[in-house]
Amino acid sequence: MPTLDQLLVFSILGIALALFVWDRFRYDLVALLALVAALACGVVPVQDAFKGFSDQVVVIVASALVISAGIGKSGLIGRAVRHAEPWLTSTGARVAALTAGVTVLSALMKNIGALAIFLPMAVQVARRSDTPVAALLMPMAFGSLVGGLVTLVGTSPNILVSRVRQEITGEPFAMFDFAPVGLAIAAAALLFLAFGWRLLPRDRQGQPSAAEAFEVGPYMSEARVPEGSPMAGKTVAELEALAEGEIVAVALLREGGRRYAPSGAWRLFAGDTLILQGDPHRLTDLVAEAKLELAGANQGPAKDLPTEEVGLVEAVVMPESALVGRTASELRLREAHGLNLLAVARRGERIGARLRQVRIRAGDVLALQGPAGSMTEALRALECLPLVDRGTGLGQKRRDILPLVLLAATMALVGFGILPVAPAFFGAAVLTVLCGVLTLQEAYEAIDAPILVLLACLIPVSDAVASTGGAQLIAGGLAQVAGQLPAAGALALVIVVAMALTPFLNNAATALIMAPIAADLAVRLGLKPDPFLMAVAIGCACDFLTPIGHQCNTLVLGPGGYRFGDYWRLGLPLSVIVVVVATLMIPIVWPLR
Repeated sequence: MPTLDQLLVFSILGIALALFVWDRFRYDLVALLALVAALACGVVPVQDAFKGFSDQVVVIVASALVISAGIGKSGLIGRAVRHAEPWLTSTGARVAALTAGVTVLSALMKNIGALAIFLPMAVQVARRSDTPVAALLMPMAFGSLVGGLVTLVGTSPNILVSRVRQEITGEPFAMFDFAPVGLAIAAAALLFLAFGWRLLPRDRQGQPSAAEAFEVGPYMSEARVPEGSPMAGKTVAELEALAEGEIVAVALLREGGRRYAPSGAWRLFAGDTLILQGDPHRLTDLVAEAKLELAGANQGPAKDLPTEEVGLVEAVVMPESALVGRTASELRLREAHGLNLLAVARRGERIGARLRQVRIRAGDVLALQGPAGSMTEALRALECLPLVDRGTGLGQKRRDILPLVLLAATMALVGFGILPVAPAFFGAAVLTVLCGVLTLQEAYEAIDAPILVLLACLIPVSDAVASTGGAQLIAGGLAQVAGQLPAAGALALVIVVAMALTPFLNNAATALIMAPIAADLAVRLGLKPDPFLMAVAIGCACDFLTPIGHQCNTLVLGPGGYRFGDYWRLGLPLSVIVVVVATLMIPIVWPLR
């Protein structure tokens, strides 16, 4: 019979589970309530109430999110996709290439971050190739899940299961302990997804993003070709090809400001100024890749400010604004208001004048740079309405290689045992900010506070499941079922139970609850705990049946236009493949006895 403490902790978890499924309250609030209830009932000692907030799991997850955001700002991955695109001549090839890219990147960083990097690229590839976006996004989401199985930091369950192993044996799983089994599962999944995408409905239409719903139109901006630019000596056509034709050189200024309408054969020289027009995100990429200097950027008051104190805002010019009918030079924007004008967008019209000579109209959208602290006051004085930040990065310096170097160095330090995971990733996150890859504000925005609160609150509650003997009680029930099965069958049972719980609990919460239960089950069966902990990590990370069990599945729901029932079409056979491959591979790498 269960004791009172066991009944209390099971009741708290049961109510929390019901609230998770109900989805009326945010999951971090549910976790907070669970911790308060556990404290009130006495199943979590007061001195242990907040140990989750100091747990290294929280530090690792937060640091990995910051590093992932830094990699997301690198343009190298996007350029690699664009260079490979001409060879991707069929839908199957596009699915295979994009899914493989997400899978590989998910092994090196948080899988949700890897998918977020590839998502806009996949949408662009789908549009340019007239491929249904639904054929690309769900395979990519599933690829991100299996890719996260390969390393310790790929997904939260791996980190949590490693923590449980440390409590049991005194030794956590190392960075690449997950790799042999994870690589086998990832390879089998990629092979299936390269053909299995045909199981998805063909008529799904993705929902437009917020940025697409409010179409600003192409921006006009000025950029100078400096000494050392790779574009010096190249033609205008080569410059436009670098942006895949999405940026047009409207005019070229040279010889003291003399204006030309260049053909594609015109050759560029250092000192030339180009008037460019196109999408602001592609404009940002082109300026970074061609090493151009955006006119007005980091001048005036913004010049002497630290990077994190320089703001960028897109704002609509209201009819009553003092800007209407005047140019930036007439208004002395930089001197009077501390703002640099970087670009202008005007719906339905191509602007060919120099930036400082553009006569501004009501309804124009301006890209403005200046001190972040005074930006709101300046916009109010100019009677301009700021738009929601679309993350264009216009006028900001971008470091493409540095975040990848930091990640590689961190993986090497951990892989060779020079540093433990927590301090290595924490140091890399700090260097990501210190080296200017991210501003401090961007780093804070990258940290997913709700998931950290969830982890910190459920760690002491999940520990209470073990400390009250609840884990042993559940393990005893599972042992009665598993006792009728061979050892490999018991392993498969743990994977299936974890997979079944993950859609209803957060995958991290499932790992926290299932890991100690699986370890106790192994002991009862006279088997080693390591393979059962691996089984929990795999089961928790591989929810392919619903859009709610993992953030990666949720992320593609709207853009892919999927319905709730679409996931099992592709996810059910993939789940069977994962269970079979994992059940075969785990005993080979981690002997059961």
